[in-house]
Amino acid sequence: MTLQQLRYVVAVVKNGLNITQAAEHLFTSQPAVSKQIRQLEDELGFEIFSRRGKSLDGVTKAGQCVVKRAERIVGEAENIKQMSLDMREDAHGTLSIGTTQTQATYVLPAIISAFREKFPKVSLDLQQGTSEQLTELLASDQVDFVIASDGKALFNDAIRLPCFHWHRILIVPEGHPLADSPCPTLKQLSKYPLASYTLRASGRSSLLTSFEKEGLKADLAFTARDSDVIKTYVRGGAGVGVIAAMAWQNDPGLIALSARNLFPRCLTWIGYRKGRYLRRYMKEFVYLFAPHIDNLLLEQADLAPNADVVEALFDQFRLPVHDVEPACATASTS
Repeated sequence: MTLQQLRYVVAVVKNGLNITQAAEHLFTSQPAVSKQIRQLEDELGFEIFSRRGKSLDGVTKAGQCVVKRAERIVGEAENIKQMSLDMREDAHGTLSIGTTQTQATYVLPAIISAFREKFPKVSLDLQQGTSEQLTELLASDQVDFVIASDGKALFNDAIRLPCFHWHRILIVPEGHPLADSPCPTLKQLSKYPLASYTLRASGRSSLLTSFEKEGLKADLAFTARDSDVIKTYVRGGAGVGVIAAMAWQNDPGLIALSARNLFPRCLTWIGYRKGRYLRRYMKEFVYLFAPHIDNLLLEQADLAPNADVVEALFDQFRLPVHDVEPACATASTS
């Protein structure tokens, strides 16, 4: 049994049992991957994968145990490699981040600018997507970190570090009936079509739940991932926009209204795969993004048995609120 064989097994599983695709990611050939896996199965005396003709169509019960342990072994081998680079004080590398459009546009630019000044030899890869897409990116090791504000159940296997809170605001075009109501009620909002962020596959969100708790139904007429797209369509009469307060920039033709008293505040967190060795520059990125996090807290989070324990570590902090409250809005306490 070799480490290379275990890498091949893990790669095949991560690529949906597609040997050709796994081989491309491993920079080798499909026959080489198939041969090494067959040799490992012969050595073990049982099949790791079930087959239909020449294709793999599943992981056997015994194979599931092998895959689970192989993932740990391959992960630790990669951790040792990364640790050796840190020991040699090699500041070269790549930092890959998966996040949403709002975080990428309105939060990360200043953080990335500061990071680039500190680590000019580290290249950055920024990928945007929905919570479901970010889950896949993290699970397949295509990103080092995920920065998101929802999908807690989707990222249950990741270490999630709470970073800051934020609130939603309402945006309406100039002349809209609600423009003179600095703090509209949910009942008033229920009379208008809403334009907000794309829902998760489950279709559940604290926005819709807020209406339901009041016995009201929200008319979510338009959704998009991009705050600026929502603003454009609100200007065109798509409805009342509901966006993150951090995305408000005194946009022309629009009026912003506070929604702090309507919807619960949201939490942004940064997450990474449990057991992942974080290079020095990766830790520095975390510290820049969330200054209340330090090395000791990262170590405690990595050793925590579950997500609830990780969250409890942050009870000592009063997390900052990352909002730009519009001047025309009437803010109420959260």
